[in-house]
Parts: sequence; structure tokens; C-alpha cells
Amino acid sequence: MLDPILQLLVTNGYLDEDGAKDLADIAKTESKSIRQLVIDQEILTEDDLLGLMAADQNTEAIDLGSMTFETEITEAIPASTARMYNVFPVEADDETVTLAAFDLVDPRISDEMQFSLGKAVRIVFAREEDVMARISQYYGDSNDSVADMIKQLGDGLSDDDSLSGANANDIASMESAANSSAIIRFVNLVLYQGVVDRAADIHIEPFENDFKIRYRVDGALYEMKAPDVKMAPAIISRIKILANLNISERRIPQDGRIALTVAGRAVDLRVSCLPTAHGESVVMRILDQSATSLDLENVGLPEDVYEQITMDIEKPNGIFIVTGPTGSGKTTTLYSILRRINQIDTKLLTAEEPVEYNVDGIVQVPIDAKVGNTFAKVLRAFLRQDPDVMMIGEIRDLETAEIAIQAALTGHFVFSTLHTNDAAGAVTRFVDMNVAPYLLSSTLEGVLGQRLVRTCCAECKQPYEPDDETLERIEMTRDEIGSRPFYFGKGCKICNGTGYKGRKAVVEYLRMSNPLRELINNKAPTLILREKARELGMRTMREHGVRAILDGYTTVDEVLRYT
Repeated sequence: MLDPILQLLVTNGYLDEDGAKDLADIAKTESKSIRQLVIDQEILTEDDLLGLMAADQNTEAIDLGSMTFETEITEAIPASTARMYNVFPVEADDETVTLAAFDLVDPRISDEMQFSLGKAVRIVFAREEDVMARISQYYGDSNDSVADMIKQLGDGLSDDDSLSGANANDIASMESAANSSAIIRFVNLVLYQGVVDRAADIHIEPFENDFKIRYRVDGALYEMKAPDVKMAPAIISRIKILANLNISERRIPQDGRIALTVAGRAVDLRVSCLPTAHGESVVMRILDQSATSLDLENVGLPEDVYEQITMDIEKPNGIFIVTGPTGSGKTTTLYSILRRINQIDTKLLTAEEPVEYNVDGIVQVPIDAKVGNTFAKVLRAFLRQDPDVMMIGEIRDLETAEIAIQAALTGHFVFSTLHTNDAAGAVTRFVDMNVAPYLLSSTLEGVLGQRLVRTCCAECKQPYEPDDETLERIEMTRDEIGSRPFYFGKGCKICNGTGYKGRKAVVEYLRMSNPLRELINNKAPTLILREKARELGMRTMREHGVRAILDGYTTVDEVLRYT
């Protein structure tokens, strides 16, 4: 099904069907909106596109930049609604509010705004620059005011007896509370904050006398202001409704997904509900593809490792492993590699639990053990699908490992992940699964170990001269660092006072060679494998991390913490 703007362009003769599909493919590849691509490729100017959308929606395009507004107009919608949906109020009365938008508004979103505002909503169109400037001008900078909005809204919820008095055992009462306008606005605000802060996860956790909402940003958890614990059941029920989960079932774990548009970005949330002693704990994994670059050049590999990997992944058969703990970026690295080799003459299949990134040209199969769709069963089916390349989400047991090795021996290239501390440990992990060493040594081509360390905030990072104790911790001498300073983040509002903003991969690449294959056949321990790999030129994660310190990307504490 075509994007509404593409369908509009096809209907009005600006594109044919093939051109529209090509544009949709480019939008996915470049993680851009269709609207932005239409303007960038000069298919239409922004003003012409606004006029076309307005005519299609029986409304008008306005010059928002030249208009002035009274306070009562801007108070017609909460700041959270303006930011969540990128809209700005231009007219309002007791029955209707007119909102300026720069993109087509999904009818479901329009219905949700009408419900939460308690008024009919009319959409007009204006330039993106003007809409965003007005939101910033009248609702303040989001970094400054989101915490205040959460506090105000939380206090308002706590004071609302009809919400706090909802009976958690009465499904009708709970559903009514979950669908109240205050709860809808609060949950939208929680999701908005998570997306704009580029959080990986949102944790919502009720306790006996407390209620916590925390975001995982750059690998660390940060707590935000939460309303009274009495609000927890209604807020959690709202999330379960969005994820199409059963709100009456609170005894067993449930999993679901939410697809929505936040601040103009299409976002998928993977929702997990877990019963606890004081209610349900909810974790939402945010899958925002526009925030993730799936280009191998942008993963942050050292130049020598990048060159070695790009050669190895072009081999006709073998096994390539990415290893590291949960949240170390293994899946992103694997998909960057798959994107690199995704050509029309190559058949790619993936088995994942669940599918995290949708990539055109790759056949992706979700694993679901509840219906018997296990990794081993799917991999056997893959071998009958005439693949060239297969990606397995994770090798967990001997059966999966044996099928992966068999696939490699019969002319396929297999990519997968393992949970081990370092690259050399992946070899020992296979042997621990009872994989025959001679089979492993003849199929394994390379193991990439990686961690994600937080990078110093560019706005507040400051240089300092390390003392002897610091140098000793990273096993370096003053002669080796010369006059180069180390850096740390002082803490500012951009990084929420942490001193860190963003993350960088530190890696080590164990590239197979005859001496290493011989050691594997002799069941050499991890330490011996690692030292031989270093003799042959492998730089460890610690050594790569120290290089990142010297280049001013990160701190000593981060490197020591993760390597």
C-alpha cells in the first residue's frame, strides 16, 4: 500500500506507480520521510505540496510565519500534544480547534487528538519551519520544559479522584480510566520524551508505595518524575490497550507491539508486561530506525578492522560471529553488514526473535517457539529456500550450531551472534556446546567482539592531564600519551548533567588464520587463542578503548567499565 503522499502524487500525475515505489524504497534506505524526499528531489516545492495536500483534504494552506497569536489560542492544546504530533493551534472556540500541520495527519491520530482535547479538530497546512518555530516559541524548548510538564500533569492526575479511584479488579472501570484524556496525554508524553531523548527502553515499574518511570539512554537508566502509585494501573492499562494486549490478564507475561508516529518519526515499540507482587512491570523497547544508521561505514570500526571485515564477508561460505552482551549493538552491526552485501544476485534470509529492522530485499522470519517455530526448525527450512546468506539471531544450543556449520560446509555464508565476553571466548563457547573443533576451525571465518561506551558530551567536555594512577589503570606510560590531554564531561542540560551524549563501539576482530585453526583443533583455551591472535595483529577491545580515550571520544572510567 502506497504512502498517502505518494498516492496523492500518483493521482495528480506527478509520479507513476514505479516512480512512487522507487521513492518509497529511497525513503526506507535513507530513513527520510516521503514528504522531505519529494521536496529534496524537487518533485514539488514545499508550498506546492502544501497546496496539493490542502486541496485533497478540503482545507487550506496558511502562512503561519506572518500570523500573531493570543495566549488563549496557544493554550487550546497542551504542549505535549503540540510536540507529540508537530501541530500548532491557530484558531479555537468552545467546539473546534484548528491546528496547523506540515504533513498529512493520520485519521487515527486526528481521532485521538479530538478525544483527548474534547473538541473537533480541523487541520490546515503550513511550512515545517514555521510550525516548528511556533512550537518552540510558544511552548518553550523541550529540554527545559518536559520535566515541568510531567510534574504538572502528574500532580493533575494525582488530584483526579475519578482516575485514582479506578478499581484494578473492575475491567470496565480500568478501561474507562485508561481511556481518559489525562491518561492518554500522560502516556503520549512518556513516549515522546523517550523518543526525543533517543532512549533504547522505557521502564514502567510499580512498587508497594512507589511508581517509577525510567529511560535507558546510552546504556544507563535515568528516572523521570512519575505520578502517584495509584495511577500505575491506569497508565499500564493504557499501554496494554495500545499494544493490543488483554488488560484483564495480569497473571502471566504478555508481549505486544505499538506502531505510532512521534514528533514526525515512525516508531515501533516492543512491549513486554511482567506480573510482579505489586502490579505489572512494563518495558518498551523503542525501535526507531530513523535514529539508527545501518551503514557499515558508520558503525565506528577502526580502519584496519573495517577493511578486513569487508573482505571476509565477500567469501562464498563460512561463519561470521558478532559477540558481546545484551545491548552492545550486535544486531545493528549485523544488519549493517547485511545491507552491505544485499545485492540483487544474492538471496538473504534471516531468523530473528523478533525482527528488529525491516530491510527490503531480505527475507526475514520471526522466531516463535510457542508455535514450534524454533531457530533449528527455521534453519532447516532455510536450506530448502536456496539461500546464499543466512543470518541467525543467536546461536544458543548444539542443534542450531550444527545446522549453521552444515550450512557453511555446503556453500552458504552464515552470520550470527553469541553472548561471550570477548572474541576468543566465542570459540570456547562453541566447544562448550560440544561442537567438533575440526568442524568449527574449517568453517569459522571471523569473530567481532564489541561493546558500546558512552562518548563525552560535545557541549561540556573539558580536557585534563591524567595523573599517574589513571595511567596505571589503563596500563600506559606518560611517554606513550605524550602531551595529549584526556577529556571528561562536566555535565550540562544537553546531556542531562551526565557528561555523556551518544555511544561509540569499541571492538576487536579475531580473524581466522592457519595458526588459530590449529589451536582450535587442539582445543586451546581462550587465553592462548587471544594471545596468538594478538601476536597475529589483533587489537583488543581494551586497546581500541584506550585509542578512543586518546582521541578524546570517551573517558577512562567508561573504557574500564566495559572492557
